[in-house]
Amino acid sequence: MPYRPQVHSLSHKAHIIVGTPGRILKHLSENNFETDHINTLVLDEADRMLDMGFSEDIQAIIDYLPKNRQTMLFSATYPDNIKKLAQSIMTNPAVVEVDTTHQAQVIEQVFYEANSTSDKLYSVMKLLQDNNPSSCVIFCNTKIACDELADDLERNSVPVLVLHSDFEQRDRNEILAIFSNKSYPVLIATDVAARGLDIDDIELVINYDLPYDMQNYTHRIGRTARAGKSGKAVSLVDNIKLFDEVKEYANLSNQIETMKKEPLDKNFRLEPIWRSIYINAGKKTKLRAGDVVGVLTASIGLAKDDVGKINTLEMCTYVAVKENVATKAVEGLNTHKIKGKFFRAFLK
Repeated sequence: MPYRPQVHSLSHKAHIIVGTPGRILKHLSENNFETDHINTLVLDEADRMLDMGFSEDIQAIIDYLPKNRQTMLFSATYPDNIKKLAQSIMTNPAVVEVDTTHQAQVIEQVFYEANSTSDKLYSVMKLLQDNNPSSCVIFCNTKIACDELADDLERNSVPVLVLHSDFEQRDRNEILAIFSNKSYPVLIATDVAARGLDIDDIELVINYDLPYDMQNYTHRIGRTARAGKSGKAVSLVDNIKLFDEVKEYANLSNQIETMKKEPLDKNFRLEPIWRSIYINAGKKTKLRAGDVVGVLTASIGLAKDDVGKINTLEMCTYVAVKENVATKAVEGLNTHKIKGKFFRAFLK
């Protein structure tokens, strides 16, 4: 995010400051906010911060803070480096462990042999065809693999979104909003999305590549079977060593299965029933989800069932509507006022 607007915002004081270690440290080094009255320090995804080499920045931030404070570390795993950090910055800390949200029986885990790119593409297409998911995440180890798989699937008439570190935060927000609206059934991502993706009803996770970091396997498959639902996680195996490491790490007894090669249905289409509409107004302009629903139903004439999930961001809003009323909805939003103002809307 741009630095200068943050400096101006901090000059008005804040109750809570949220940021990456590097940005927080930059503001501290330039005295952009006072630390005398800070009473709570929270390190979220602490294990990931340390994996990404932020330990020196974290220690430097702590040196700015009052010693009399509460410190909380949140981490999905508890490796040795987290223990070491906790010992160095906390005094007699209480350890609170929460049972895993995902019981083994809730996620069906399957492993298929796939020794080539063509094998993997066939396997992905077969899985999509057999499961017909409204929401599926496919994880690749590299950005290049994500982009190449996206090209292959689009050539096979599968609508996809891609998410990796080349995207700016604004683009990531839009991608996740549109995916959570179920406007696109497939999201292809690197592990950048494994932790930050908080969507309740992802039906299928496909590991196009097995992860090199075993902890990421847990985070990946944990994207499905959320909010009390069941889910399916399928991994394509082209590396026996990684498969053995996953089995040991996750305490699995699974064997590698062979996918039966059958002709794919050439008429198969993974068609979403929702479309996302972008509106150039959001929280900053006091636009609420209820305002949008009111115009769509009362003024434009859509049924309540025609309106799906609404994501209101700082400067824009994404609203899901049924495919068969999408054009009507966009035209109506561009010709009807919302809260007394005209806003621009278009399909994504």
